[in-house]
Amino acid sequence: MGKLTRIVIMGVSGCGKSSVGEALAVALGGHYIDGDDMHSPDSIAKMQAGMPLVDSDRWTWLDRVGYTLAKRESLTIVGCSALKRVYRDRIRKNANGEVLFVYLSGAKEVIAQRMEARSGHFMPASLLDSQFAALETPTADEFSVTVTINQPLASVVLMVKTSIKALKH
Repeated sequence: MGKLTRIVIMGVSGCGKSSVGEALAVALGGHYIDGDDMHSPDSIAKMQAGMPLVDSDRWTWLDRVGYTLAKRESLTIVGCSALKRVYRDRIRKNANGEVLFVYLSGAKEVIAQRMEARSGHFMPASLLDSQFAALETPTADEFSVTVTINQPLASVVLMVKTSIKALKH
């Protein structure tokens, strides 16, 4: 394995991608980019209206995520749901290099509570069921780690860092 420079923090909406990604970037000396900022205005409006995105809504967004990873030379961490294997494959292809996917796993009830408690986000909690329905957890043949979110943020970040260190050996 070469030097790890591309990480995607993935999982359903509300699992903590932004919080973990930002904290991990600080801990590892990298740069965090929120994948939500790469959505088209039409996709954001659709989600705000309570309509789940379909594959055709996501392709350009996933391409942007991959291209963003490809053009960065230093450690870059992107928060992106990457719910399906085909989405992760598309990101990998466009990233033009190895991408580690960090899957933040959690119970639907815990994530729903988090979504209800946050403000200012375009994704309503009513779409959580559609996120879980689309979710294909990473498989053993994917370059990925899974971390459960039912613990404090610092513990989640430590688990991710430990998992990354183990991958390097």
